[in-house]
Amino acid sequence: MTDLDGRAGGTGRGVVCIGIATIDAVVEVERLPLSDERVPGVGAALSGGGTAATAAVTLARLGISVTFVGRVGEDRSGHWIRDELAAEGVDVHGLQLREGRRSPLSAVLVETATGARALVPDPGDREPIELTADDLERCAAAAWVHVDHRGAAAIPVLVAAGIRAPISVDDGVPDSPRAELRDVALYAPTVPALRRRFPAHDLEGSLGAALDAGPPAVVATRGGDGAVGVERDEEGRIRRFEVAAWPVTIRSTLGAGDVFHGALVAGLVEGRPLQEAVTRAAACAALSCRGLDGRSAIPDRGELDAFVADGPGGGRG
Repeated sequence: MTDLDGRAGGTGRGVVCIGIATIDAVVEVERLPLSDERVPGVGAALSGGGTAATAAVTLARLGISVTFVGRVGEDRSGHWIRDELAAEGVDVHGLQLREGRRSPLSAVLVETATGARALVPDPGDREPIELTADDLERCAAAAWVHVDHRGAAAIPVLVAAGIRAPISVDDGVPDSPRAELRDVALYAPTVPALRRRFPAHDLEGSLGAALDAGPPAVVATRGGDGAVGVERDEEGRIRRFEVAAWPVTIRSTLGAGDVFHGALVAGLVEGRPLQEAVTRAAACAALSCRGLDGRSAIPDRGELDAFVADGPGGGRG
């Protein structure tokens, strides 16, 4: 049993996600436009987005009690963001609407032929998330805390407050602040983010360096190539595994990484071994790619169970 396995689920209930919540304005086009060119859209959607917020929606869809902690403006967009999360069953008592602040919004173009996207995020006023006493109380009662690039600054505060719930970090946004990993249970970057932070001769070296930074487990996502994970057991032995991507017809990859991380945390809260949790997370992320936006196609628990039971995509050691 790894240290991660021993901590997964903790003594609390549910998950707290800390980070960014946005509106995504998504337009599907046959090809990305050139400068000063008009290209007609062939589909469009207005959806909630944001790294930690979409992970929270995924957790809610999978039947896990989840609270979102973040900051948006007290503007029309902020109210819309809050109401969308609440409609998904996410507890939004930790989402503050701040007067005089501007809420985040992302403009997204999705290419029909490939499902690839061009993303223009406006992060709003970048107000730091300073945890309140109520936020810390929610984290203390949680089975798990999940943070993104905006929420990572809360890690030292959680540690100083004596929060014992395991913490996972989604690290995939370029030029974001680097989270301190010695107090983290799970570090979950993209492979490019991993290689930037822990440069080495090869991927194995980067994975090992990330483990040496403190977390008992590292899971790196590789987009259409699935994910690779390493974990260290209590005797210090390292186990490596790979999980393949699940084949689906892709409409858009928007939010797939956020969905992956929400589903991964869901699996760990349920007490699943890390490789099984990663396999289910990859399946959940694949299903989410059927939609144009990052949320509409996220499966519920029953749909994910059926997809995993019927389809390929298991891990290989």
